[in-house]
Amino acid sequence: MRSSDHDLIIVGAGHAGCEAAMAAARLGLEVLLVSSNADRIGHLSCNPAVGGLGKGHMVREIDALGGCMGLWTDEAAIQARTLNATKGPAVRATRAQVDRSVYMAAVKRDLFAQPKIRIREEMAESLLTRQGRAIGIVTSLGQRFFAPAILLTTGTFLQGHIHIGDCHYPGGRRGDSASLGLSASLRELGLELGRFMTCTTPRVLTASVDFSKMEAQPGDSPAPRFSLRGKGRRLPQQLCYLTWTSARTHEIIAASLEHSPMHNGAIPGAGPRYCPSIEDKIARWPEKERHQIFVEPEGVDSPETYPNNVPTGLPLDVQIELLHSIPGLERCHVVRPGYAIEYDIIRPTQLSPALECKSVPGLWSAGQINGTSGYEEAAAQGLWAALNIAAALRGSAPFLPGRDKAYMAVLVDDLVTRGTNEPYRMFTSRAEHRLLLRESNADERLTPLGREHGLVSDAQWDLFSGRRHTQERLMEGLRDIRISPEAPVRALFESWGEKAPARALSLGELFRRPLMTQERLAALWPDFMQYPEDIRNEAETALRYAGYVERQEEMARRREDADRISLPPDLDYSLVPGLTNEAREKLSAIAPATLGQASRIPGVTPAAVSCIEIALKRLERARRQPD
Repeated sequence: MRSSDHDLIIVGAGHAGCEAAMAAARLGLEVLLVSSNADRIGHLSCNPAVGGLGKGHMVREIDALGGCMGLWTDEAAIQARTLNATKGPAVRATRAQVDRSVYMAAVKRDLFAQPKIRIREEMAESLLTRQGRAIGIVTSLGQRFFAPAILLTTGTFLQGHIHIGDCHYPGGRRGDSASLGLSASLRELGLELGRFMTCTTPRVLTASVDFSKMEAQPGDSPAPRFSLRGKGRRLPQQLCYLTWTSARTHEIIAASLEHSPMHNGAIPGAGPRYCPSIEDKIARWPEKERHQIFVEPEGVDSPETYPNNVPTGLPLDVQIELLHSIPGLERCHVVRPGYAIEYDIIRPTQLSPALECKSVPGLWSAGQINGTSGYEEAAAQGLWAALNIAAALRGSAPFLPGRDKAYMAVLVDDLVTRGTNEPYRMFTSRAEHRLLLRESNADERLTPLGREHGLVSDAQWDLFSGRRHTQERLMEGLRDIRISPEAPVRALFESWGEKAPARALSLGELFRRPLMTQERLAALWPDFMQYPEDIRNEAETALRYAGYVERQEEMARRREDADRISLPPDLDYSLVPGLTNEAREKLSAIAPATLGQASRIPGVTPAAVSCIEIALKRLERARRQPD
């Protein structure tokens, strides 16, 4: 069979595929979403939680651009917290525990309700090309589907192989078949693949857990939200719990390391450095007496509980024994074992900044196939790819915000410029301009750009515009209202134990004082508390950190200048004088799109960048000379 009435074929319906499908459809593309299991669309394969440091920032960015992950998370949230609430605004982040079933139901509802999305339960086996360009896919049922753009969002399914101790078998996820044909098709097209691994935690029966031996961990009240749209939280909030490994836990694991596929050589692929298995933790840090275990619900009505921080590939009998050594889990019943999984990835330096394969036009990839870990990293890439595919099909400007505009831009730039030798995870520390990339200003940074690219709806734009107008009115009041050191004002400052100003100051100037709080400012200007709390908080951040923000903005402007200088895709770096062999090799392999991207390639020094600039000027002079 042949079908050619699609603009975009997406292979895989995880977080990257679902976000990409919704965005592409809303941008007017006819989308075919191919999933090997339609019951697992939007599945939270590991922990049923969304957000965290760096990750929560990207969920807010997805929402600001008109994406869906924040809406789905808020609808399914059963506990939400602000991490690092007492620290600086750059590192505050939202994390939500979600009901796994409710989240998946929300994703499926929206995908099936979108008239421009067609969903097919089939396994994509190979790619179709014409004159080096991707034009379609062949499925395991022999069907051929054609489109001018193909997006691979295959997660851990490419040649996926599951390990539980000495037991191992093919699988893209426990209970789902692996994709065994696509990897060979990619290699035939000349793409270099890598091998990564990750692992997940066993699930236990909630009724078998003794929560009285654990420390209760409530969420915040009121619960924070990811999205300013939608109806927000709908489900009753649940408790999470904290417990710890014991000395006996460490003894059990240490005695069983030879049966761990990550330690006995059964898995050659690189694992996640920042989310290691429990056996890796014990092996790496033998001096640590205990490790935290967060015991989290799978859902409001789910009979299963998730002991977070116990990802493992150990044999099932060892998993049971080590869990029984943890306070509160002594009699727990393991419903599902933890497991390790290895899978193929595309080396991401083979991709353009738009996430299109440079050597195979029309072929795009997003999510774990690009070497990342995590739902949020995947969804951000899916949205990024969809926006760029729509732009490419329309012949319009690509969606390429700079590293000072979004964490998702940091993510994509790191992948395509530096590559990764292990599953990439987003952290706030990866951003040079993280004070500019706060969760709280994601809308200000990205909603106008989402509107420009056609993804932000009229309703979202009206909401954003109203909030921006409110923010501007508040900032005007803080700038224009001045407080004179009259007797009532001096008395007020004395009651606070603070010296009164010697001259008239604006409210904004007073707000920058270290001891000035919102409550004290309201005593000077009662209207202040009439503004929404999040808008007051953003005004406070803007005033207190104004000097730091200005410095980071200046640094960003200098970087942006370099990113505006395009490099010819066919530039022969072997002919550029002054480059080291290392610089030539890396520049030739990555073929950076801009001088700024070239400067961020490891091994390309400032001296090498100067050599490229000189070569560009020579090329420009040569073009201007008459024949």
